Amino acid sequence: MKDDDAGNDGKTERSKQAQLSIALKRDTSGKTKVIAKGSGELAEQILQIAFDQGVKVRADSDLAEILTTVDVESEIPLEALTAVATILNYVYSEQKFPNDESTPRHDIIY
Repeated sequence: MKDDDAGNDGKTERSKQAQLSIALKRDTSGKTKVIAKGSGELAEQILQIAFDQGVKVRADSDLAEILTTVDVESEIPLEALTAVATILNYVYSEQKFPNDESTPRHDIIY
């Protein structure tokens, strides 16, 4: 769409797409589950809660798209396990050994 088309409010194509947010949590047995998910306004609320709580946030739209098919309180699917494990490893290492207090601390996938 051109910038001068009627109805264009100046937003990019990416910002016009519905935002997705998926919250994950590893339980005591080591299983990773989806604990919250949403799109649009709900996705923004999930992100705001994460930021307010100092939860790590990671942008990965492909993984978020895969995880939208997982029911809340369900384990993540095998095909997403490697990507999620990599992200969670990073998140947990940052929480255990933060390298810079000025770096924003974030943990949701969107």
